[in-house]
Amino acid sequence: MWRLWMIFDPRRTLVALATFLFVLALLIHFILLSTDRFNWLEGPSGGASAVEQMSPMPG
Repeated sequence: MWRLWMIFDPRRTLVALATFLFVLALLIHFILLSTDRFNWLEGPSGGASAVEQMSPMPG
């Protein structure tokens, strides 16, 4: 394992890994924000249709 770290600089490798993981996390969060189900900032856009579906049946 030490030979691998002789080829790659540990600081550059860890900085590159942290940068990649941060960009990946941002990408995942923006993809989730673009969906209707997982948009936690604006909420679901079809709120009225869900209420209409839950109305009681006429007796």
